[in-house]
Amino acid sequence: MREPIRDRERLLHIIEAADLVIEHTKDVTYEKFLSDKLLYGALVYYTMVIGEASYKLSPEFTTQYNDTPWSDIAGMRHHIVHGYYKVDNRVVWNIITNDIPTLRTKVQQYLDEINWEQWESQTKRY
Repeated sequence: MREPIRDRERLLHIIEAADLVIEHTKDVTYEKFLSDKLLYGALVYYTMVIGEASYKLSPEFTTQYNDTPWSDIAGMRHHIVHGYYKVDNRVVWNIITNDIPTLRTKVQQYLDEINWEQWESQTKRY
């Protein structure tokens, strides 16, 4: 049986996806976002990755670091996946261009400030 992915790795997944979103939205307009279906699909996919990684963080982590709206982030992923037919593209664009860069900064702060050896020895494995 494989060892479950821990909080640190989930946060690294968020960083990786956020970096790709940020990289691929430089000089991109909302109109380009909508018209380039490959770009749209990639950005929405990475938004879902961020939501799924947030959803998989341990309850201990999300409780202790509750200054980030983890349930809202995970909820967006669930909304895109299960309510894809009624997704508001303006909301997604706002998340991509405003919320994800802010989240990336916060997640990097967690990665830099937490003593991961201590954290992982004290929390359950998921």
